[in-house]
Amino acid sequence: MPTPANKRLQHSIQIEVPFHDVDMMEVAWHGHYVKYFEVARCALLEQFNYNYLQMRESGYAWPVIDLHLRYARPARFGQTITVTATVREWENRLKISYLISDENGQRLTRGHSIQVAVDMTNEEMLYVSPPVLLQRLGVEGEQE
Repeated sequence: MPTPANKRLQHSIQIEVPFHDVDMMEVAWHGHYVKYFEVARCALLEQFNYNYLQMRESGYAWPVIDLHLRYARPARFGQTITVTATVREWENRLKISYLISDENGQRLTRGHSIQVAVDMTNEEMLYVSPPVLLQRLGVEGEQE
């Protein structure tokens, strides 16, 4: 995955795979990777001062409408993984890509999520991201 020109659009976290996330083979159950993506996404949004509570306060909900994962190698019990979330698109939707890697930088899993803005006053989906997102991302007037 290429690094974005604007480093503010990327954030990495580390997670130690806990026992309650693994199966009897000590491999992280596939569904927990979505949780790891979510933890990284929340940390990324915090970096922009636009977390889910702030989204709601601004009048918009941002539901995930599409999620894609591609597993390459397993994460294992006790392993420290790095989850990197990167904003890829923001003009008409919020597309965030994810990379889960091991301590050696080897890719374990990658994927992306797509969220759209929904006006909370009428529950209608917007086809253009609201100005508050562009302001928080610091990308007003920038092209993708």
